[in-house]
Amino acid sequence: MKDMFWLGFIGAAIALIFALVRSRSVLSYPEGTDTMQRIAGAIRRGANAFLKRQYTNVARFFLIVAVILGVLAIAGLLSPYVPFAFLTGGVFSGLSGFIGMKIATSANSRTAWAANESLNKGLKVAFSSGTVMGFTVVGLGLFDISLWFHLLRYVFKLSSSTEIAQTMVMFGMGASAMALFARVGGGIFTKAADVGADLVGKVEAGIPEDDPRNPATIADNVGDNVGDVAGMGADLYESYVGSILATFALGAASHYDWAGMLLPILLAVGGVVASLLGTFLIRTQEGASQMQLLKTLRRGTYFSAIVSAVIAVPLTYFLMGNVTDRWWGILVSILCGLIAGCAIGYFTERFTSDSYKSTQELADSSETGSATVIIGGLALGMRSTAAPILIIGASVLISFFVAGGSSNYSAGLYGIGIAAVGMLSTLGITLATDAYGPVADNAGGIAEMSGLDEKVRDRTDALDSLGNTTAATGKGFAIGSAALTALALLVSYVDVVNGKLTNAGKTLDLSLTNPTVLVGLFIGAMLVFLFSAFTMTAVQRAAEKVVAEVHRQFREIKGIMEGKEDPDYEKCVDICMSGSLREMTLPALLAVIVPIVTGIVLGVNGVIGLLSGTAVTGFAMAVFMSNAGGAWDNAKKYIESGTHGGKGSDAHKAAVIGDTVGDPLKDTSGPSINILIKLVSTVSLVFSTAVVAFSIL
Repeated sequence: MKDMFWLGFIGAAIALIFALVRSRSVLSYPEGTDTMQRIAGAIRRGANAFLKRQYTNVARFFLIVAVILGVLAIAGLLSPYVPFAFLTGGVFSGLSGFIGMKIATSANSRTAWAANESLNKGLKVAFSSGTVMGFTVVGLGLFDISLWFHLLRYVFKLSSSTEIAQTMVMFGMGASAMALFARVGGGIFTKAADVGADLVGKVEAGIPEDDPRNPATIADNVGDNVGDVAGMGADLYESYVGSILATFALGAASHYDWAGMLLPILLAVGGVVASLLGTFLIRTQEGASQMQLLKTLRRGTYFSAIVSAVIAVPLTYFLMGNVTDRWWGILVSILCGLIAGCAIGYFTERFTSDSYKSTQELADSSETGSATVIIGGLALGMRSTAAPILIIGASVLISFFVAGGSSNYSAGLYGIGIAAVGMLSTLGITLATDAYGPVADNAGGIAEMSGLDEKVRDRTDALDSLGNTTAATGKGFAIGSAALTALALLVSYVDVVNGKLTNAGKTLDLSLTNPTVLVGLFIGAMLVFLFSAFTMTAVQRAAEKVVAEVHRQFREIKGIMEGKEDPDYEKCVDICMSGSLREMTLPALLAVIVPIVTGIVLGVNGVIGLLSGTAVTGFAMAVFMSNAGGAWDNAKKYIESGTHGGKGSDAHKAAVIGDTVGDPLKDTSGPSINILIKLVSTVSLVFSTAVVAFSIL
């Protein structure tokens, strides 16, 4: 059985080959008119320039941390393989985002031109570009995990499943760190440009979204790619890899040995096949409503989940039937994860899609001004946290007990970990439905700036509005899996430090009456709020500079509003780029430094409190931010479709204000919290030996 891990390479190959085929399909479509190609080229150059500078800055951070990890390894406080795995995790995470961004910036004008023919062709091109992102992420993730397993097993000759699992669970730090930089940096860029463009263009000047007279328009379109595509790709890569590695450790700890480690790999391979089949069901008819478009994407994702569930039955029976009589309980845990993922997606749609009452009522509140829109959006976001939390709670309890947790605690915890893998097994198509949204958004902008027929903008707006909903669904899906993965990583941390504490003559005391645990809980909750404040303030500062620049150009460049002179688009791109690269460092360092300092001062008991506080508070905060922001955005688009006076009305201006408030919530702070939760966990794991050796308490 331990010789079957090579199947992970097969799954990686299937995913990457399918991504290559889809990318060639996208590139076979024409880019449109000369004007469309010129605008798409400007967006592409801006995105490439940002990622080049961002990755250069992040590379310095990675080299410094790798040296620190190397010193710890030489001192015997860390596995000697972790520094190298840290680097490869960061490289693959960044590569996932880079490839997704490259195809997205090549697909935007092609989507606009395809939408000129029909809604279905526009959907096909945009979704195909999303599948490139989705299958690249799962392909590189499976390849990275399989590569390191075989290196440890056959090159470095580690023979124990426990030793391999406990080493590999620490490998997620590099992927998480890269993902946080990508999400925060890209999120600051995109929302600074978006907020600046909306406040001056829509609210003050009264010109349409993506109007070529707005100097921040190109920066806004560049931001869609570096934040919502490159950042998201890195984000979901680390979620995918993190869930598998955490389950590795739990499988070894529960004495399922190689079978417990092989099952998540094969579930991921089965998920690749299921996702691939589901992509062929995504198509629509001309004039389709938002609900019909939503049902189209649901059809593909639900079908993939069902196929993945069917594949899981024989896999679980043949792999786990020989090591436990509760194999059926493990199967139920996998199904819990799949169902929970679909359920979170469904309830996210209910709160963020303008096909449902919640967002429609939020749009209605715009009749009485921006204050009521903001109040209503905040309340909607808070209300929306109930369903995901209850769904994850039910999934945790069911998975734990059906896997045998009442009689075998470790087996129950394995059930929770494998539920997270089940939830993320169909990531290929789930991420595709998310990644296509920014492409549709860019396509709408290109259509507007190129002067294409109004019907093209109507079609791209329909796809973009759906993209806002699927983006919120993807974020809910990611944070739901993060909650399960964080619990698995927390248990892995406890398992890892238990043995080290015994050797050091210390013991764990996880009771709430232990002041170090209680203080750790408070610090974990505080960390979420502090991190959110830093990222939102970063957007505010960068957006203020964009607003000032747009004002300057409107004032000093005569003829912009008459269309006689072109704005200086490059200046706004440069402001967003400089601001985001400068502002992204502090939040990322916070996620690395706080768990280490907490461990040194409060010991491992305090760290466990920190991880618990971060996971619980972060889960609720991320769902609130994502759904409130998504609802504000779609309420604005609902009004733009003609309700409450349509574009340019007072209700529309109020909705735009609500949307700008929600922008940093849904695209910067909210999705970054998902990564924060797991980065804090992996940093704690990596530095656990040092904490045990040097902690004060």
